[in-house]
Amino acid sequence: VPERAAAVLERLDADVIALQEVLRPFDAPDLLAELANRLGRTLAFATTRIHRNGELGNAILTRRALDDAFTLDLTTGRLEQRAALAVTLDAGAGHPLSVVATHLSLVDRTRKRQVEMLLGEPRLSGPVVLLGDMNAWRKCPAVRDLDAAFEDDRHHNRAWPVSYPAMAPVLALDRIYARGATVTGLTTLDDGTSRQASDHLPVLATVAW
Repeated sequence: VPERAAAVLERLDADVIALQEVLRPFDAPDLLAELANRLGRTLAFATTRIHRNGELGNAILTRRALDDAFTLDLTTGRLEQRAALAVTLDAGAGHPLSVVATHLSLVDRTRKRQVEMLLGEPRLSGPVVLLGDMNAWRKCPAVRDLDAAFEDDRHHNRAWPVSYPAMAPVLALDRIYARGATVTGLTTLDDGTSRQASDHLPVLATVAW
């Protein structure tokens, strides 16, 4: 429900917000643009695939200056289209920070290939924050690659905050990684409104660099 989602995002009050599976309809009001205006954020959007009712993809809303935005095609076959949205932000004192929002595959082998594509992207050579639905509910090869690349040992559900399903979360699908920066205070916003606004709880973190 858009109104509930907007209420949750207002409560989070985050500098950067990443959204996955966002539908921008062809023949209806653009609720994503309205949400960005309501929150006072700059909007970046990348289409993953064309849905019969509109464009489906990833979005980033930010109150920081947005210097660049580009799409990374993570599609590895004909059956499943995936993409990532990358933006470059002014992190302060003229230091750029890349933020990447994505939704990875459910299939282990495909997800590993998508992680390799992300890690090998030359435009993400500096400090970067990677966030989104990683579909990494167990310690699979893709998770091991992410742990190694981002030097993070919080793999598996015992250490990451569980976020799915929102009504009774048991799986840590939604994660935030950082390179050239440090993720602290990782938590979920778990209340009645959050559980009704989406099938995933929002994950919130502080990033220091």
